Amino acid sequence: MRCHSGYNRSGLVVAQTLIELGQDPLAAIALVRQKRSPWALNNQISSFLWWTCLRAVFHRGYVLASGIYFVVDARLSPSQIIGLGIVMAATLTLSDIPAGAWSDTFSRKWPLVAGHGFLAAGMVLTGLVTAYPLVLCTQVLWALGWAFSGGADVAWLTEELGRPNRVARVLAARARWELIGGAVGMIVFGLLGWAVGLSAAIVASGAAMALLGLFVASRFPEDNFHPVHGHRLAASLSVLRRGIALARQDREILLMLAATMAVSGAEVISWLFARRLVSLGLSGNPVVSYAIVGLLSTVAGVIALRLVEARIAVASSARSAYAAGCLAAAVGLALLVLAPNAVVGGIGLLLASGVGFSITRAVSVIWVNRRATSDIRATIHSLLSQAETTGEVAGGLLLALTAQAAGMSAAFTGSGVLIACVGVLIATMRPRVGTVAAVHVPVQPQPQPPEHTAYAE
Repeated sequence: MRCHSGYNRSGLVVAQTLIELGQDPLAAIALVRQKRSPWALNNQISSFLWWTCLRAVFHRGYVLASGIYFVVDARLSPSQIIGLGIVMAATLTLSDIPAGAWSDTFSRKWPLVAGHGFLAAGMVLTGLVTAYPLVLCTQVLWALGWAFSGGADVAWLTEELGRPNRVARVLAARARWELIGGAVGMIVFGLLGWAVGLSAAIVASGAAMALLGLFVASRFPEDNFHPVHGHRLAASLSVLRRGIALARQDREILLMLAATMAVSGAEVISWLFARRLVSLGLSGNPVVSYAIVGLLSTVAGVIALRLVEARIAVASSARSAYAAGCLAAAVGLALLVLAPNAVVGGIGLLLASGVGFSITRAVSVIWVNRRATSDIRATIHSLLSQAETTGEVAGGLLLALTAQAAGMSAAFTGSGVLIACVGVLIATMRPRVGTVAAVHVPVQPQPQPPEHTAYAE
């Protein structure tokens, strides 16, 4: 047994002793937690990371199966598929920030449960319908699920963990587990779709997402959040106003929102990665070869995030990590433009998608979370999600126009230059003394919780 502070190691010894002396097991555990700390005999971080991984499995599996299903079974036209994306983006734009304010007002846990319900409903219904109006409705439900989940998960973790210096490392680990889960999901649900059909695979992913919501409802405690009492609508509007005010007044939050919008817009170029590699002479079966490159990209991202995780506890490391991610993405896009063959182009894809974009996504969440205050944390994260969605919509339109007018190489070059500029801006900006918004967590009378080391394994 390994334990940093002894809560689990000595807690197990004491609990076993009490049981052998005649105590009921549940009473023994409760007594150890009462006398030592609520964190004794507690595996909350592991539960959070496993939940993150499984959600990514079902999400990526659904995205893979539904993407093919829309073309093969529903027979949607290119314009109809684009319409699905527009409807999803519009739904997120309208619901992201109100859902964050609701999470800050009423609960952090139950919006996650509701989000799983919306996700599951949209996913299951997708596999049961082919008429375009009904498919549009499924994507609205799916987008609502992400709106309710976005920000609530990070806010819940931060408040329940109660240790700001540990949250950054856990969030970096979460990003790593999401990559692993996404790769597993594509493999598992790709094989399932091949074996039993795309519709069945999509329904299975939705049913699994619903079960995962029950896991959140039963296993995620909510001890440190205190809901707002009184007029709920007025309280939600007050939270929303305070969140927007902090985002405007805190220079670093404002900068990260702008950087996220720019990087997300540039990241839309990843839609052209497959076409670029094929044009460079991707060998063998294009589908299999690109899938292998995608898996290698995931491995590169996992390694990069593990390195970030080891250093992210230092506040200044977020700035250097974000700048390094931008640099890696810019170099990768340059390689894709200048590559003489598919091998060099594949290396560029690994740097851009696997390393660069993985780091910038994870670090932006950590950075903003450090600047947010407890009462408006989910709202601030919803603003970050809103910036990402806005960047994707605007970037998609600009890159499409650029590619049509000047060619694919110009689109890659423009994205690389934009990301490089963001990286330089982040690297050269210096924090203004006295602008840090203190991360508020409820003060507990018991000792600090343990340093859980098992999650990193």
